[in-house]
Amino acid sequence: MSTPLFWSTPIRYLRWASHEKPAIFYSLLIGSMGPVALVTLPPLRRALGDVDPEPIPLSYPLPKGPRVIPSGYEDK
Repeated sequence: MSTPLFWSTPIRYLRWASHEKPAIFYSLLIGSMGPVALVTLPPLRRALGDVDPEPIPLSYPLPKGPRVIPSGYEDK
């Protein structure tokens, strides 16, 4: 049983794939950059001075005193 072409000569196979099937080759190339970017970009972003925003509040702030009822809207 022979070894697959990719594992015996990977650079030659990638060169062939980039010429013969460019859409698949470049989509896999760009897709493989995602996990790399997930690890490298946040520290790089913080090193360049970008800070994380404050977390969004999960509840509405409570009023400081009793509720002020507006006047002028009473039913007659």
